[in-house]
Amino acid sequence: MIEARELSKSFRVKGGQRLRAVEGVTFTCRPGEIFGLLGINGAGKTTTLRMLATLLTPTGGEGRICGFDIGREPEEVRRRIGFLSTATALYGRLTGLEVVNYFGRLHGMTEEKLAARREELFTALGIHEFQDRRCDQCSTGMKQRISIARSLIHDPEVMIFDEPTLGLDVLAARQITRFIRDCRERGKTVLFSTHVMSEVAKLCDRVAIIHRGAVRDAGGVGELAERHGVDDMEEIFVRAVGETANVVSVASGEDVS
Repeated sequence: MIEARELSKSFRVKGGQRLRAVEGVTFTCRPGEIFGLLGINGAGKTTTLRMLATLLTPTGGEGRICGFDIGREPEEVRRRIGFLSTATALYGRLTGLEVVNYFGRLHGMTEEKLAARREELFTALGIHEFQDRRCDQCSTGMKQRISIARSLIHDPEVMIFDEPTLGLDVLAARQITRFIRDCRERGKTVLFSTHVMSEVAKLCDRVAIIHRGAVRDAGGVGELAERHGVDDMEEIFVRAVGETANVVSVASGEDVS
């Protein structure tokens, strides 16, 4: 469902130099699985997801979603994905209900299909109780749930989430991780980035550890544990990136050197 082959992205920075944010990232996400990109902040996770979502043009390599090339067939790719970014914004003066209806109509959904899909998402995400509240009056957790509904209203085959629980309290984060797990049960393909080790253990069928723009290791959680000789995901991460000094614990925010 998702293929990344030697994806690379560089940006021109001050002084005319180029910063390589992603370098040769390769992985495959199979139909009906949850695949995680695991890495610290600045590792290249967001840039990789934005290239696959056709929001950024790769400097090199290629990607395919549902068989469609992200460079040559971006519109076909966009029809088949739901993309939630940490930068996804809502219209503050609209209610959650109005926002979701607006994006459903942008996708060309009939009112009947929109109503049925909206009911499904609002029930799964617990949005009914605040659906008529203006977005600028919603909490962070409420906004995130509305953003997910907005991104997935057209019932895409592939769901791409960029750190979907970032900044949420425990209860809100649990509800969203449960929703992601339910998506897999419905046969959806989910690709998401995280720096939280517990999310990997709870959700992922397979994972790619990305560090400084490159994939350092990839495989099932059990496979990675066997390869590195430990069961703890944090220790697996540190061993995979090969840097014990100045590596920040992505679970606790503490130095683990």
